[in-house]
Amino acid sequence: MKRGKLRVLLGAAPGVGKTYEMLEEGRRLAEDGRDVAIAVVETHGRAATAALAEGLPVVPRATVSHRGVELTDMDLEGVLARHPEIALVDELAHTNAPGLPHHKRWQDVDALLDAGIDVITTVNVQHIESLGDVVEKITGVAQQETVPDAVVRAADQVEVIDLSPQSLRDRLSAGLVYPAERIDAALSNYFRLGNLTALRELALLWLADEVDSALKSYRAEHGIEGAWQARERVVVALPGGSEGETLLRRGARIAARSAGGELLAVHVSSQDGLRSGDPSALAEQRRLVESLGGTYHQVVGDDVSRALVEFARSVNATQLVVGVSRRGRLMSALTGPGIGATVIRESGDIDVHIVTHAAAGDRFRLPRMTGGALSVKRRALGFLLAIVGGPLLTWLLVSIRNEDTITSDVLAYQLLVVLVSLVGGIWPAVFAAVMSGLTLNFFFVQPYYTVSVADPRNVWALILYVVIAVLVSFIVDRAARAARAARRAEAEAELLANVAGSVLRGESAVPALISRTRESLGLAGVRLVDADGTVVATDGEPLRDGRYEAVTVARRNGGPPAMLELHGHDLDASERRLIDAVAAQLSAALEHSDLTATARTAGVLAETDQVRSALLSAVSHDLRRPLAAAVAAVGGLRAAGANLSPEDRTELIATADESLATLSALVTDLLDVSRVQAGVLAVSLQSVDTPGVVLAALDELGAGPDGVELALDPDLPPVAADPVLLQRVLVNVLANAVRHAPAASRVRVATSRLGGTAEIRIVDHGSGVPPERRDDMFAPFQRLGDTDNTAGLGLGLALSKGFTEGMGGTLTPEDTPGGGLTMVIALPVAESVPADERPLA
Repeated sequence: MKRGKLRVLLGAAPGVGKTYEMLEEGRRLAEDGRDVAIAVVETHGRAATAALAEGLPVVPRATVSHRGVELTDMDLEGVLARHPEIALVDELAHTNAPGLPHHKRWQDVDALLDAGIDVITTVNVQHIESLGDVVEKITGVAQQETVPDAVVRAADQVEVIDLSPQSLRDRLSAGLVYPAERIDAALSNYFRLGNLTALRELALLWLADEVDSALKSYRAEHGIEGAWQARERVVVALPGGSEGETLLRRGARIAARSAGGELLAVHVSSQDGLRSGDPSALAEQRRLVESLGGTYHQVVGDDVSRALVEFARSVNATQLVVGVSRRGRLMSALTGPGIGATVIRESGDIDVHIVTHAAAGDRFRLPRMTGGALSVKRRALGFLLAIVGGPLLTWLLVSIRNEDTITSDVLAYQLLVVLVSLVGGIWPAVFAAVMSGLTLNFFFVQPYYTVSVADPRNVWALILYVVIAVLVSFIVDRAARAARAARRAEAEAELLANVAGSVLRGESAVPALISRTRESLGLAGVRLVDADGTVVATDGEPLRDGRYEAVTVARRNGGPPAMLELHGHDLDASERRLIDAVAAQLSAALEHSDLTATARTAGVLAETDQVRSALLSAVSHDLRRPLAAAVAAVGGLRAAGANLSPEDRTELIATADESLATLSALVTDLLDVSRVQAGVLAVSLQSVDTPGVVLAALDELGAGPDGVELALDPDLPPVAADPVLLQRVLVNVLANAVRHAPAASRVRVATSRLGGTAEIRIVDHGSGVPPERRDDMFAPFQRLGDTDNTAGLGLGLALSKGFTEGMGGTLTPEDTPGGGLTMVIALPVAESVPADERPLA
């Protein structure tokens, strides 16, 4: 069956019109004769959205009973049975009600697509998994519901529903997004102009990256090598010297000329003709490019020019910045065009900027003899030197020839052979040695101009000359090979150090290794697959032709090995050595990941052990006092008998009663915190009217209007909660707020609704709690700023947080404007229960 197509409507924030646009598109398609059905739509009480949904076929929602609460959600089986041509599914990141086939709505959408149903869905940028931490930094709100990036990226069409930040705020102010009681809080918090502007930019940039990725895949599938200048990308080639800073700043200025321009810096480590880069200079330049908003890359290539051009093409670069050659004119004339000239010749439609710098045109130097002496270019240059230098040297020596110069003639030709071997390696040197021997015999050994030798000793001299020349060329060639191997090892070490640096800077170890390996070796794609087939990390293009090389990555802890799959080109021996080193680092990284998971488990056990120790401490200290008082009171009653006066008897009974009540409350708290820690808290969810629970908690505390101010929303729907646990949460939090509030101020209790969540805000104007100590507030047996043992065991907030989370809500501390602490109790709204069936708390 052909898989359905997915269209995602992406918004920067709630209220931009995603659901409205989805319904409009559904109506348009239905008018064109397409079979469109609403699988699930959340109108959030917006009349215009609800009106637009009228007239479209609707698949009835599924009803699920969870802990006594009736919840409704999308009926996947019903939609599959109805099998419309197009299904409208709102809120892709939504978490389904317990008991449904899938945990997340995007999994339901995937099932619809597998069934051949096209889906139009909506999602906000803050719900995309990889952007969660960025959104939290912008808005201060952590997103609980997310959808994996791969799900959205796999969509056939992603469309941004855009609305300017001010227009969205105007819609909010007009009551078109939230009800009136939520408008002021929303405008001053999540919907601030700066937040909305940043979220809008985030959505547009995410889509731009997705479009860029799709463009890259299209070019790869169709074999398009030329650059498409959809976005200005400037690649700066870093040679490894101090001039790199000049090149980077020039490249940054070029990239800044166009909106959305990107800066990429690349350093090529090679065994063929590339100077060894200065590590400290490269480290400084890496920091510089990151401070300029660019990215740093490193590749290994035999040919620097080709590696630069290939990298530029792989990132679809439009500009390439290269420094002018350090070599002077004489060296350029002797050794041919430099890297810049070659890059210009091979760059095609990529613009190349040759930038001058202080190190340009450096002093004359002989060719680098320790470079890659075995390249085709170097061997050809060696043969050329032998062919041209031999006749020139012969002409010079013949012009001054006499019987006394034979020794200097031999040494001159020996020098020529050494130079040829230094430049071109062993085979050009052997050729030069043989030709030099024949030339010496023909021009400088009597009889002249013949290859015959009159004196037999001269024959041995010529043979020894050729042998010595061959041995010298062999030694020089071995030295060149050793230098090449050392340079390769240096490049590999630099690459591994670069990967290690990425990990130390906070990048995830395994993805960093995979990404750098693919990039450095110029592979099309690399991925790490676990023994069970799970893809641990991947980078580059997916495997297309089925050909790849696999390297086993063993786990040091004895676990099943993973497989490193590489495709793009066949690896040579040196690249295989590098892959073996990467596999060793991957093995260590996987071990570290496994140990981290084990440490997390051990941390949980340590926390549990700490709680147990604290329980024992509490039993030995806090429980002893009321227990001792009760025992003493009962003992006094028993010992005195009828001799006690009525007043003393009444006082002893009151003491025993108070102590036993205190003891009962402490034991109840200890049992409750034990259940919370063990995860076995019994919760009976019901549809609860929040005002009733708030008033019951105030009655229990004995708090009146002089100490507590109420601002309860009369239209707040019931919440899904356990009324007994919710009352205990409110009592604990209110007791803390009243205790720490100044005498002249009142604690404020306010209720409101935000989407599918109801909030109870308990506001005091006390001294507050520093942000760094807020996590400690919820730890058992903690009394922040309170050392009086009569305050209890310090379990109130720990229990409150555990009870709230057990009911599916959250308990969050916030700063009170003007000073103090605000505790926000957020619980899900239970809208599915009819009003006449709502039980009173």
